[in-house]
Amino acid sequence: MKPSPRISLLALRDCLARGPSSSSSSSPALYRTLHTKSPSQADVVPVYGTGPPPEPPQPARDDAVARRKRQAEMIKKAKEIRAAANKNNKPSTLKKRFWEHVYVVETEDGQQLQINLDKRPLRHPTTKEPIKIPASKRHLADALALEWDLLTSALQATKVHFIPMTSLVCRAIDIAADDAQAQDGVGQVRRNIIEVMMRYLDTDSLLCLAPPPDPDNPILQSSALNDEGESLREVQERSTIETIAWLTTHVWPGVEINLVLDGESIMPKSQKPGVREIIQGWVTGLNEWELAGLERGVLASKSLLTAARLVAEWSEGDAGVGKKVAAERQFGVEEAAKVASVEVDWQIGRWGEVEDTHDVEKEDLRRQLGSVILLVSGTGIQ
Repeated sequence: MKPSPRISLLALRDCLARGPSSSSSSSPALYRTLHTKSPSQADVVPVYGTGPPPEPPQPARDDAVARRKRQAEMIKKAKEIRAAANKNNKPSTLKKRFWEHVYVVETEDGQQLQINLDKRPLRHPTTKEPIKIPASKRHLADALALEWDLLTSALQATKVHFIPMTSLVCRAIDIAADDAQAQDGVGQVRRNIIEVMMRYLDTDSLLCLAPPPDPDNPILQSSALNDEGESLREVQERSTIETIAWLTTHVWPGVEINLVLDGESIMPKSQKPGVREIIQGWVTGLNEWELAGLERGVLASKSLLTAARLVAEWSEGDAGVGKKVAAERQFGVEEAAKVASVEVDWQIGRWGEVEDTHDVEKEDLRRQLGSVILLVSGTGIQ
């Protein structure tokens, strides 16, 4: 017969009531001390120093080069493994390059240039018509030929990122073909481009400036200074004022362009009456090469003003500023890229560069702006 649990609980209660002096030999276990020394106060770690945060780590160029070499080796080995696996398989037509040499040749009338893959002319992917470029744009034709000479298979020619210049040239050809079919000479493709481009004027990156620095509150982001002692607002103002001054002198004389976001405002302001109409009229009057270049520049820089200056300063057409001003060109790929990425460069200077992100975007921006200059420039400048 098992003892009742009630008896055990009563015995434990009586033992606790008697205390340690009158308990049995087994009771001291209930009052065993958990600590062997008296408690002491915690030591607070002192503050070792104050001041600004340490400088951000700078990526070592040698490390980046070594990493890219390792990646190239891995890609090479992967291709070798894939080639060995498909060694017995018959390669498809798209995996082979069906041309050996690429040439730039003149048309019979001598007014245009076209690209030949051996003896086959390079054709538009939609209309299947030969792609023809004005004879004055020899650099553009050479860039197009080089692009196709670097392809290793016909499959690469079906992917846009392998043939960016071809896509840009075809965009200009599509604009011209659509305008030719319109009764008023302004096709729907041109109208759509103009509508999108004018939206960027309302939030142009050159017209949206950071708040001015507050001397009474130096911890604000807008109060931070770079190594030259300038705030982000001051650097932005320098780029904005210079670009607007050039445009209102050579492209839109007398037009007053105002900021759309200034200080702490969150709602963009509208330009003065007539400003938008003048700029839209200028965009509408661009030829197909200039309009395609403007579209590429705006989408790359997020700034209509930056792209407009790039097109106007390098164009051989009516949008160009002529030989006199073109001889004093100061706004190339590097200058346009710096104007378009003022804030990004500022933040990189403060917090450091993110590898495989900032460096890739930097080169891609310059690649796209360079394609704009190739598209609009030429030897036919007046």
